[in-house]
Amino acid sequence: MPCLATSDRYLLDLPPGHRFPIAKYELIREQLLWQGIAPPEDFYDPGLCDLDDVLRVHTREYWEKVRDQCLSPAEVRRLGLPQSEQLVRRSLTSSAGTVQSARRALRDGIGLNLAGGTHHAFADHGEGFCVLNDIAIAAAYLLHHGLARQVLVVDLDVHQGDGTASIFRDEPRVFTFSMHAGANYPLRKEQSDLDLELHLGIEDAAYLALLRVTLPRLLQKVQPDFIFFQAGVDVLKTDKLGKLALTLRGCRQRDEFVLGLCHQHGLPVAVSMGGGYSERIADIVDAHCNTFRVAYELWGDAPCQPLAV
Repeated sequence: MPCLATSDRYLLDLPPGHRFPIAKYELIREQLLWQGIAPPEDFYDPGLCDLDDVLRVHTREYWEKVRDQCLSPAEVRRLGLPQSEQLVRRSLTSSAGTVQSARRALRDGIGLNLAGGTHHAFADHGEGFCVLNDIAIAAAYLLHHGLARQVLVVDLDVHQGDGTASIFRDEPRVFTFSMHAGANYPLRKEQSDLDLELHLGIEDAAYLALLRVTLPRLLQKVQPDFIFFQAGVDVLKTDKLGKLALTLRGCRQRDEFVLGLCHQHGLPVAVSMGGGYSERIADIVDAHCNTFRVAYELWGDAPCQPLAV
């Protein structure tokens, strides 16, 4: 019974021509409803992330600069998004969406956030459109509350999950796996527990073959009891920033394999959307909607139930 975290606070006013496709967050919700994939009652507003949860991952100094909109011009350029109170609220809501998705995954088997995957956010700074690291915040939440013993982050965005790797560098209870384009952003890579750097232009068959060999071995090695899936769709051939060559069908097969393994092994999984920068926003929306469609096919369409307080 998938539940989908979403909010009008996921939207953001950006300057005309900005390359971050902020409209996708509203369009995905609309398409899921229009196509009948998810009924209205499955959507919920996750609220704002608690400060204690943020500060388990991010430094107080960085958080206060974000909160007070006191980032330097250089820090704003590195982030790629203009400072605003709206950005603060969006970042807190998106992070709450992944925390709440993790809680629902423990109950239902899966939790879905129609945002998140902000894996370039480090403990003390933001980069690449990522202010707060929602996956890191949610993983730390589970560990702090004794809700997980061993977490596996499966990051299949086209860009390395450098912020997540850095945050959990010395945390053995979180295993970070990033499968990404090698010669691409970020230029300076961090060291995940497992990095697979892909050659540019890799297509469906080779990509899926590598994933199908790697992930089952990781499940056996790591023995996770919780998985976070960063399901970026910037692996598509149409993506302006990706440099890989997956088709829409190949991207869906990726999601079917990852989510199918979680379902098969009874592993709770929280899904965050990650990046997508195709020229046609319809390509981005279709690919993200496929991720959620696969979740509904695997976990059924019983109505989402609210969490007990």
